[in-house]
Amino acid sequence: MARSKEIYSEIISKLVSQGAECIILGCTEIPLLIKQEKFTVPLLDTATIHAQVDLTRAIRT
Repeated sequence: MARSKEIYSEIISKLVSQGAECIILGCTEIPLLIKQEKFTVPLLDTATIHAQVDLTRAIRT
């Protein structure tokens, strides 16, 4: 798992150095490895975003 975390961190750092303004964590496992504290750009966890939207919709009805 440490190697996977290292690879993801390297990829994210490279994307940021190429001008990425945010990173979409589009797989449920990636947020388990990568944490916001290490990066200066926002990391968007799609699973969390979907859950928040679903909760908001459920509360409204």
